[in-house]
Amino acid sequence: MNEILRDRLLRKLDALPDAKAYQVLDYVEFLESRYAERPAGAPPFQRVAETLEDTLRAGRVPVNIIKGTMDAVGKAGKLLEKVAAAGKAAVEEAAKQSADKDKVEETPPAQ
Repeated sequence: MNEILRDRLLRKLDALPDAKAYQVLDYVEFLESRYAERPAGAPPFQRVAETLEDTLRAGRVPVNIIKGTMDAVGKAGKLLEKVAAAGKAAVEEAAKQSADKDKVEETPPAQ
């Protein structure tokens, strides 16, 4: 999809109330199931959040409750991303320090 079309769609979606945006989502998922060459993938946490959202919608939970719940889930997801990034940075730093230590131990003493 080109950038102009993507921006246009997002602009139109942003103007809709949540209840109507869910109708658009249903239609897009229908089109995807019929015509998509490949399924749209999502990261694992995103898939969990989408499953929760679909479950709430199937249970006829009011849109304002779904919106509040998904806002909270989105914030939790961002927090988990930051925690994961911090953990990855710590592992990379530990690996770097270990590699530096190994280099020092391999260097023969100067005579």
